[in-house]
Parts: sequence; C-alpha cells; structure tokens
Amino acid sequence: MSDQSSLPGTGATTLPATAAETSPDNPWPLQLLSQKLKAHIDRTPSAWVEGQVIELNRRGTNAYLTLRDVDAEVSLPASVWTKVLERQNLPLERGSRVVALLKPEFWLKTGRLNMLVRDIRPVGLGDLLARIERLRQALAAEGLFADSRKKPLPLLPHRIGLITGRDSDAKKDILRNAALRWPAVEFEIREVAVQGNTAVAQVVRALRELDARPEVDVIVIARGGGALEDLLPFNSEELIRAVAAAATPVVSAIGHEADRPLLDYVADLRASTPTDAAKRIVPEVSEELAGVRTAREQLRRCMERLVDREADRLSALHSRPVMAAPEGMVSGRAEEIERLLRRSSAAVSSTVVRAADQLEHLKAQVRALSPQKTLDRGYAVVELAGDQAARIAQAGHAVVRRPAEAPAGAALSIRVAEGRFGATSTGPAQSPGPAQSPVPAQSTGAVHPGNPNHELEEKA
Repeated sequence: MSDQSSLPGTGATTLPATAAETSPDNPWPLQLLSQKLKAHIDRTPSAWVEGQVIELNRRGTNAYLTLRDVDAEVSLPASVWTKVLERQNLPLERGSRVVALLKPEFWLKTGRLNMLVRDIRPVGLGDLLARIERLRQALAAEGLFADSRKKPLPLLPHRIGLITGRDSDAKKDILRNAALRWPAVEFEIREVAVQGNTAVAQVVRALRELDARPEVDVIVIARGGGALEDLLPFNSEELIRAVAAAATPVVSAIGHEADRPLLDYVADLRASTPTDAAKRIVPEVSEELAGVRTAREQLRRCMERLVDREADRLSALHSRPVMAAPEGMVSGRAEEIERLLRRSSAAVSSTVVRAADQLEHLKAQVRALSPQKTLDRGYAVVELAGDQAARIAQAGHAVVRRPAEAPAGAALSIRVAEGRFGATSTGPAQSPGPAQSPVPAQSTGAVHPGNPNHELEEKA
C-alpha cells in the first residue's frame, strides 16, 4: 500500500509520508503504523546473543522460553520450534547458559513483538574456558595484568573494605582471622551478590563506593569456592576494568587455591583463600610485639656498646701526658712566645738604629749640597740692585754672571754666608799683569750681625 493512498474507513484522501508529518487533523491509521513497524523490523538482521534460560514451556510444535542476561536484570521472551530443540545433543533445561540466534518478528494483527529463535546452542564448560582465555589474553595485551601497575599494600591498614556475600563463610573467616591477628583493625563491609546475573553490577558498585572513601586503606573481594559457572562474575571484563581503575589496593580472595578467575590477575594481591587474605593483609600482633622487643633489645645493646666505646676513648685521652699535665702546653708556649718577643724587639731596635744612621748620612749629604754651605766656604752671590735689577729680573734673572752685566756705577747686592751688603760696580776689571796685584775695591759700609737676612749697606 502506498503511503500517499487513502485507506478504507478514513476520510483522508492523502496520508502523510512520514510520522513527523502526521497531525490530529491528518493522522495515520493504526494499520499503516503497524505495517511500517513490521517493514522496519523485518529488515533487522539476526543476531547471536548469550543468556540464561529461566523459563521453558513446550506446546506442541512450538516452545516458549525466557532468556535473561548473565550480568544484568534484563530478560526477553522468545519462541522456538521444537525441531530446533530436538537437534541438541542434551535436552535444554532451565538454568542452562546458551547462545541463540534471534530474529525479531512483528505480528501485524496483534501488534506483538516476538523473538524467533532460529538456532540455539548450550554453552559448555569448554566454551566458557575458551572465552575466558581469549579475554585474559586480550586484557593482558593491554597491560592490565602487568606487575608495574600493581600497588603495594599498606604495612598496617587501619580500615579494610570488604566486598563479600551476605552472611557468607568467607566474610566470617576474614573477620575472625583479622581480629585474631590484629584486634584494632576496622572493616567497611559491603554485602553483595557473588553469583548470578546481578553479581557483577553489585560488586562493581561496591568497589567504586569503597574506593571513593579515603579512610579505606585496602579493599578485599572475597568469595568461597564453587563451580566455574558460579565464579563467572569474577571473570567479567567490566569488573576487571573497574579493579584496574581503582586507586585503592585491591586483594582478590576468590574460591580455593585451584580457582584462578581473571580477578586474580588484575588484583594487586592474590590470596589463595579468604583466610589467607586475612593473614596477608594485617600483621600478627604477637609477632609485631616480638619484633618490637627484639628491636628494643638490639637498640639497647647498640647504645651500651657505643657508651663503652666512648668511655674507653675518654680513658685513653685522660691517660695521655698532655691531659695529665695540661699546664705544660701553656708553659712551653709561653717560653716560646717570650723568646720570639725578644727576637722581634732586637730586630726592631736594630732596624731603627740602621734607619737613623742612614737618615743622618742623608742629612749630611743634603747639607753638603746646600747653597748655604757654598756661601760658608767663602763664596758670594752678586745681584743687581735698584731699577736695573728690576729690568733685568723681567728678562729672567738679576744674578750677575758676566762682568758686562755690571757696568760701572751699577748698584749691586752681594750675599755672603752671614747676610747681604750693598756695593757699586767700578766696571769690568782688567786682568792684572804679572807684576801687578789686584787692587781691592774701595768701599765703605757697615755690617749688621745677628740677622742673616739683614743686609749690609755700603756707600762708595
């Protein structure tokens, strides 16, 4: 039937093409909706699913069963031809774990959805083991089982998180043995289902809740022994990944020594039994007290040996001569200091004497080179005086060095050792002959002694 054609019993001549185009004034007839649902469901491909048979009723050539998810509270009714069931080697029973090929069907007249089982196979022990091994290899390849990821357990946990079955023997064993070993230990207990389709969800929820509590130092997941089917929740990939993501160390205590669920591989510590978990989580109080006593005794002996050794060292130091007569150190150093003082004083005195002699020698040399000494030996300095001296001084000097600089009548100032006196030049003198003697200059003047700076005034 075309979506655009009219249907009997409706007043519409043209129907909406899609559900979104329907309205109160132009609705779809129920038949058209059912046809569209059936067409859509018929296009759905068949799918293999896994579940557990919880109901099975045979009615002639048909059988009706209910499948439930193995890890969640989800169930689905289905129908199967009895000839499909008869192909099984073993009869299918309630509680069997199966994989079934389902094809959804929609019954147009009643509007019911039916799941038709086209094939069904029981999941045997070998199949479960093979699936668990494939999952183990896949998770190991991801590194979830690596030793480098495992966290160390605390030396002495104050509070232990315990996930176990309700009023189970595993819970009693852990509580009793832990209390016997360390009476002060505390527990945060979460009782959950440890088998069945709800076990995985409850264990994961309890694990995350305990992991979020900072006061919980370690988490123990414990369960007693059982068949492989009973331990399947502890092979769940969801649980394995939740344990790997936990920040708190997790201890696996599932079943007996021979049981090795995947939880043992990802846990930070694997205990063979719940009792073994209690022994490995908390220390034995008597052993710890014995260890404390041993440590205290070792410490006491070490201190005694240290004190004895130091006392021997002190005795050896006291017996040395320097300690028997300690003043000898001071007296010996005092004599040495006195000797060094005498040597340093003599050295300083000798240096001062030599420096004084050298100073006197230098003073004598300086005095010998002094112009005053030259005057004391009878020499005189003749200088021009008066206006002529002023003119010549402007030229650079007033000391007479040549006879031509003191013409006749020039006023002179003569400096001798005892002072100055004035004179008048008679001009350049002729060199005396062999029979002549020099004629002393005629001058008159008076000398004023007592003041070397007082000049002699001489009148021609």
